[in-house]
Amino acid sequence: MSLLASSTITALEKSVGFAQMKQNVIAQNISNADTPGYKERSISFRDTLHNAQESLVAKKTNAAHIPFSKETNTPYLIQSKQTSYHHNGNAVDIDKQMAMMAENQMHYYALVDRLNGKYQSLRSVIKGGQA
Repeated sequence: MSLLASSTITALEKSVGFAQMKQNVIAQNISNADTPGYKERSISFRDTLHNAQESLVAKKTNAAHIPFSKETNTPYLIQSKQTSYHHNGNAVDIDKQMAMMAENQMHYYALVDRLNGKYQSLRSVIKGGQA
């Protein structure tokens, strides 16, 4: 397997994991749509990406090199500071959450389909091109 195929599969797997985390947060928002005082939450891809980039490990070839010390893969969960939509202090827009869930599901299925295609290609190579 080439390094490119390996890094592509790894990136796709991480993307599927992120989409799953996002789906869980959206589902939590929907399930708390009637909870008094609940504020909707979201996961910030930009902050998660920035965090991942900062956790890259460089190859230390000299003792004088400064090592990277920040290593975390925790997504950034953001709680909305929006004013209330409902009289009970709840700030969940159920229509917006349902639309976000549908969009995220399509994204998730597209990623899974692409990942399955990569695995099919690997299977084909392993079998010598036989179906």
